[in-house]
Amino acid sequence: MNLKDFKWTHKPESYKITNDKIEITTKPYTDLWQRTYYHFQNDNAPMLQIETDEKYFSFVVKTEFEDSHHRFDQCGIVIYLDSENWLKGSIEYENEEYQHLGSVVTNQGYSDWATTEINASVKSIWYRLSRREADYCIECSFDGITFSQMRICHMFQGDGKITFGIYACSPEDSSFKAVFSHLQMMECQWKAHDGQQPDVK
Repeated sequence: MNLKDFKWTHKPESYKITNDKIEITTKPYTDLWQRTYYHFQNDNAPMLQIETDEKYFSFVVKTEFEDSHHRFDQCGIVIYLDSENWLKGSIEYENEEYQHLGSVVTNQGYSDWATTEINASVKSIWYRLSRREADYCIECSFDGITFSQMRICHMFQGDGKITFGIYACSPEDSSFKAVFSHLQMMECQWKAHDGQQPDVK
């Protein structure tokens, strides 16, 4: 992928882009969240995205976050359509013992958060985001070879042209450097379902 084709949403003050790597240094109090449970709205996380109308594809990226150290420090993949319609997948730092590997899907202005705990020693992970029309699959991998499903979801506004890419933020009073590399867009690796057939209408 040519990084020159990517564009910033909420451009960060501190970043570096080379031919094969992106570095973002987060600012405090940056985040993406809408309404649910916490009853607040945050919409200022830096995102570097590319536009596509391709209906079937997979996007892979490696993330490194060696110096994440404060609650909710995070970086990962994102599809950001507008402030009320987006999804993200990341590892969020919690404490010296564990972190949250998870995803947030925001449809029509309301966010959810699905997570599992992983060891705080993990400081690098790969993500694979796949699209099949308006349905999406997020997977993760610790070696860039074997991927495990994190989530399947539908985006109500995600059936046309979309923008997708990477993001990093620090929702509380923190800052860290997030590194992204090995960005690839490829044929959709999320195969068509071969089990129960669709309902006949």
